[in-house]
Amino acid sequence: MTNDPHRRKTCRYCETALGEPFLDLGSQPLANNLPRKEDIVKTEFHCPLAVVKCPKCHLVQLTHSVPAHLMFDEYLYVSSTTQTFRTHFAEYAGDVRERLLKKDRPLAVDIGSNDGLLVSCYDKAGMRGVGVEPAKNLAADANKRGVITFNRYFDEATVREITAKYGKADAISANNVFAHIDDIQSVVRNVRELLSDDGFFVIEFAYLVTMLEKMFFDMIYHEHVCYIGITALGFLMERFEMEIFDITEQGTHGGSLRVFMQKKGGPYPRAAIVDRFLREEKEKGCLDVRTYQDFASRVMGFKEKLNGMVAALKQQEKTISGYGAPAKASTIINFCELTPREIDYIVDDNPLKQGRLIPGRKIPIVTSAYLGEHPTDYVLIFAWNFAKEIILKIEPLRARGVKFIIPLPEPKTV
Repeated sequence: MTNDPHRRKTCRYCETALGEPFLDLGSQPLANNLPRKEDIVKTEFHCPLAVVKCPKCHLVQLTHSVPAHLMFDEYLYVSSTTQTFRTHFAEYAGDVRERLLKKDRPLAVDIGSNDGLLVSCYDKAGMRGVGVEPAKNLAADANKRGVITFNRYFDEATVREITAKYGKADAISANNVFAHIDDIQSVVRNVRELLSDDGFFVIEFAYLVTMLEKMFFDMIYHEHVCYIGITALGFLMERFEMEIFDITEQGTHGGSLRVFMQKKGGPYPRAAIVDRFLREEKEKGCLDVRTYQDFASRVMGFKEKLNGMVAALKQQEKTISGYGAPAKASTIINFCELTPREIDYIVDDNPLKQGRLIPGRKIPIVTSAYLGEHPTDYVLIFAWNFAKEIILKIEPLRARGVKFIIPLPEPKTV
């Protein structure tokens, strides 16, 4: 398989011809491919990071595709790292189980199951959990802990094997994964094949409207190929004779949606909230290209503000560190061209990331203990969606005069 990215000429959902991007964040490295210190001189893979809106189904998507194996064969993001997500997935599994109360030990399959956190929550909720995870390191770890996980992509062969071993699925989930899949039509086709006629498909994703309104442009990175609204998702489901029947709003990633879908004519009634979201997306200008042009203008303004703040602090001889090395940190750091001259180091609580470097800019990633021993004047919280949890954890530093910077929706000191 080639390692070269390719420019998408047609929409991932409806195959309509795509025009020019409304926002270009430059050529960037892969956000979760964190180099080791010994690889500091090696050339990194870079790819254009730009977004375009489909004129027909209104899906917002990346202009370029990166071969999946470059991003997912080894993966350093681990769901279980934060208490926030451990609590969230336990609630998620409870929601799924509640909708399947009439079934005894229903089968729940999780696509892109990561370290098996949600699958283990399915098991605890009285379901038969099965994970599908392409990252070798994460799948191996999950299986070692007794969480049933297929180390492969969600393809036709996987569907056949799961069906042969466990039967049709009563629930299939793709939590913060659906937006990462380039060949999404094949996945929906495979979901439909594995799903029982009275089952449902549930996905969770960072919501397009939240990104636009709160200026969360840092959720744009190469893994995240689509930025989903209900209008576009409904269009895709219609193509595969499926339908959206319910939506719940979630606080994760600054504002996400959990969307439930079934085969057309399935047993679940369509909730009024579905039509409310469709109506609101139209009213808020999500079908109008001018909305996206305005968003792009604000993103450029953000770069000017953050770089201005950092430059002013460095002029005052202040030191700055970062907290959190999620994919969103790489987007901001590379877009704003920050280097170790501006950011001394970045703390991350995930042991898999510690000792590595931010891609592209080579800022070192360290433990929270390092921050305690080498405090800086300011801590820029790149994992802003966990800001409360992070500030509480390092609260003693405030007494030592350390201040915190939250970058989005716009840079501010707290």
